[in-house]
Amino acid sequence: MMQIQRVALPHGIELDCRVAGAADRPVMLFLHGFPEAAFVWDALLLHFSQAANGGYLCVAPDMRGYAGSSSPADVKAYRAKELVKDISALKQHFSPDHPLVCLVAHDWGGAVAWNTANQHPALMQRLAIINSPHPGTFLRDLKSDAHQQSASDYMNFLIRDDAEQLLAEDDYRRLWAFFTNMGAVNGPYAWLSEEVKQSYRSVWQQGLSGALNYYRASPLRPPRQGDPAASAIELPDEMLRIVVPTLVLWGMQDTALPPGLINGLSAYVPDLQLHRVADGTHWLVHEQPDWVAQTIGNWLR
Repeated sequence: MMQIQRVALPHGIELDCRVAGAADRPVMLFLHGFPEAAFVWDALLLHFSQAANGGYLCVAPDMRGYAGSSSPADVKAYRAKELVKDISALKQHFSPDHPLVCLVAHDWGGAVAWNTANQHPALMQRLAIINSPHPGTFLRDLKSDAHQQSASDYMNFLIRDDAEQLLAEDDYRRLWAFFTNMGAVNGPYAWLSEEVKQSYRSVWQQGLSGALNYYRASPLRPPRQGDPAASAIELPDEMLRIVVPTLVLWGMQDTALPPGLINGLSAYVPDLQLHRVADGTHWLVHEQPDWVAQTIGNWLR
């Protein structure tokens, strides 16, 4: 059974959370990315809340800036340290006495999860990442790899002052393209039904500024004339090291985050299990949800 809980965090942010499972059970926390919301995790929340699959208390927040959760106007409120603060406080709310069984994350949720695992490894026993680049490999390729710079050029569109207006035009035509350009309608794992589209619309109609502010607050984007972006950034090794056991699932047909981003990952994540999914895209959670659930479940045993 799925419940919606609004959680007031000590620092003034409120997050709407989708929750499945018994309150006294160990906790799994799931973080979504752009341009999505917590509902994308529903199948996994229900799966892992069942006794046969661990019987965990499964929690997925609408991240800061998304849907009905708090959406501060100040772009600085979307810097990594603020997002990590949300996840740390949310963990404390649902599991004050024990670490998370696993922090599971995709896309921008993964960016927050990588940072959380680096800064607060004691908050979790394990980390599972789905098509979300480690900041070390992402920075490397944004600086020096022309293919990645081209693939990530959409980020410079998303930071435009008029991005909200442009994305909302023609029934969100440009947002649908993030999905349809990777086979969401016509591919072998087509998943973007009219029912699912309405779930997205209900999120986007509540505003896009918060989601876009993640991009505006981050320098990790391709450099361009007048904006050095990633080329001006240096990250010390201590900000990149991940000591918790980590599972990475990577759809190799991801055109926004190409598979070159997993090259060299073990240098930052020594306890790493990596699964390359040959026919998966960025939207692996939608395309192959049963496989994702099974793979994470087997790894947790």
